Amino acid sequence: MGNSPYTDLDRPPLRAASLTRALVRPDSLWREIDVREEAASTNTELARRARDDAPHGTVLVADHQTAGRGRLDRTFTTPARAALTFSVLVRPDVPVNRYGWLPLLMGVAAVRGIGRIAEVTAQLKWPNDVLAAAEPGAVAGRKLAGILSEAVGEPEGGAIVIGMGLNVSQRRAELPVDSGTSLALEGAAHPDRDLLLRAVLRAFATSYQAWVDHGGDAEASGLAREYREQCGTIGRTVRVHLPGGRVLEGRTTGVDADGRLTVRDTEGAVQALSAGDVVHVRPPE
Repeated sequence: MGNSPYTDLDRPPLRAASLTRALVRPDSLWREIDVREEAASTNTELARRARDDAPHGTVLVADHQTAGRGRLDRTFTTPARAALTFSVLVRPDVPVNRYGWLPLLMGVAAVRGIGRIAEVTAQLKWPNDVLAAAEPGAVAGRKLAGILSEAVGEPEGGAIVIGMGLNVSQRRAELPVDSGTSLALEGAAHPDRDLLLRAVLRAFATSYQAWVDHGGDAEASGLAREYREQCGTIGRTVRVHLPGGRVLEGRTTGVDADGRLTVRDTEGAVQALSAGDVVHVRPPE
């Protein structure tokens, strides 16, 4: 892929009024769409609001996120108005042990929204990355988006904040790592960030409502099936860096009913992982 053709003139600010008109309705999940010109981290700010009783269905979006947070305390910045950086607050009335599906649900929504608006084929890397389709001969595609979910307040009945940073119009030199990409670099038609946000949030709301209606059962709601169809990690040879410094190598066999990645290790035992930093690797010759 070449350099992005986008210029600063192609990076208009998000339109709070039009987003609110499109998304905030009496029968909708979304209650408030707050668009900020700049924020350090939308997850950090929305988590603070959640502790102050911000309502279920609040969305915080930043045109320029200056200290975004990812998994394992990684930080990142993006050029102003080049990415879609936002967080949502939900208070799901489902068993707490099913909360782990929420970042996976956001990934499914992202793939749907990207396909609809940008017409770019994306897939999911367990547990929290959205990748562009891999080029021929590549082990995995480049990263388009990262997702971070965190619980706020008491474990029982607490709030969950799910944030996403999606690269939209960055040029190659504007990306922090070589393994990243943007929708523009993947050949997307000029994707309007407003339309992208609407598409992702609508897809999230649809899947979320079905998931809640089924008591957080991802199998019964259809979420698990859709996630597995979109997950490029399944069937791959992987190296997983686990909490505590352990490393697991093996071949993934699926994603179970609790959203855990199942991996058959080199000794033939299958392990179910609820957390880990996954690296797709080439299988041994």
